[in-house]
Amino acid sequence: MASQSPFFGKRDRDPEPLTSRPAPLMGSGTNLSGTPVGSSSSAIPASVSNAAANAAAKEGGGAKLTVGPNIKLKGVEITDCDTLVVEGLVEATMDSRVMQIAETGAFKGSAGIDIAEIRGIFEGNLTVRERLVIHATGKVSGKIRYGKVVIEEGGQLSGEISVGASADKSASKPASAPTLQAAA
Repeated sequence: MASQSPFFGKRDRDPEPLTSRPAPLMGSGTNLSGTPVGSSSSAIPASVSNAAANAAAKEGGGAKLTVGPNIKLKGVEITDCDTLVVEGLVEATMDSRVMQIAETGAFKGSAGIDIAEIRGIFEGNLTVRERLVIHATGKVSGKIRYGKVVIEEGGQLSGEISVGASADKSASKPASAPTLQAAA
């Protein structure tokens, strides 16, 4: 007669429902991991620093992928993702609406994004069609194209940088948009 393992039997207590954990708050007053942050010392207005969260909320949240701390996602193409939140390491190619890289996060590869909010590290080809926000802890390097940029004091931007991001890579650059070579 086989004995039944306690792992497959009934539990003595009810499991904790998944909805009982409070969701981390994001937006003004918190960082990407939900930790409260003093907003009085920030050089970036709350309306700009919340741009990524607000853009995702406009469409009802959409498809969201969160790569948590200590997670490594390598060699993939991310598709049909409205919002990517990076708290670990991602080596990928993607086209999305919103990218948020936490202080502990790093993204290496190619990305075409509407709005990017960088608190961690980005290395590679980045095309931001609307707004690129680099916070004090953010470091962005590689071939960077953007529509608008906001860099908080302490934020780093280096590489081949140009203004006037467009969805069509073969489009010629406007004559008024200079190309800037910068190094940190």
